[in-house]
Amino acid sequence: MVEFTLWDVLRNLGLAARWTIVLSLIAFIGGGLVAMILLVLRLGKSRWADRLVGLYVQLFQGTPLLMQLFLAYFGIALFGIKTSAWVAAVLALTLYTSAFLTEIWRGCVAAIPKGQWEASQSLALGFYEQLRYVVLPQAVRIAIPPTVGFLVQVVKGTALASVIGFIELTKAGSMISNATFRPFMVFSCVALMYFVLCFPISYYAKTLERKVNAGR
Repeated sequence: MVEFTLWDVLRNLGLAARWTIVLSLIAFIGGGLVAMILLVLRLGKSRWADRLVGLYVQLFQGTPLLMQLFLAYFGIALFGIKTSAWVAAVLALTLYTSAFLTEIWRGCVAAIPKGQWEASQSLALGFYEQLRYVVLPQAVRIAIPPTVGFLVQVVKGTALASVIGFIELTKAGSMISNATFRPFMVFSCVALMYFVLCFPISYYAKTLERKVNAGR
């Protein structure tokens, strides 16, 4: 058994937490970019695009993230492409995030009164001009709190990347626990670090929500 002090455990978990943060940010930003494209396609006049995006959203919302990680890690190899746990984790979490953000943002756009669409149409604005100048600026204000709040789910979702060998906070905790035979102490520290990462985001999301509601 390796002797680890509490400081050793916290220091090593802190190093691993960097990759949890990096993976979360990449998945959140990448998923946001994909979600914006899917949102525009879904709001367009093409029924086929709307159905395909709807199917995409249902697929990733209706299947476990754990299964998506396994498919990304082992499925890419079926095409003769070598992949790593890092690439598979980024891909799976980005697609997962994009599906949820697409639906969150679609709901925010739907919350804009129909009269705003009609008023902008009366100004002879095209569909994309309506979105850019009238609808999206209002929807963004509504979307900020739930979007920031969803980041908490992304951070916690990175823990599942440990099952494909990606060394982030949970995987590091498991490795240290196996080395020290002190799982309660180690995973208590892991839980504390997740709390430190997630609580400020949750608090900020609630603050934004109160500000938005007060502005209405």
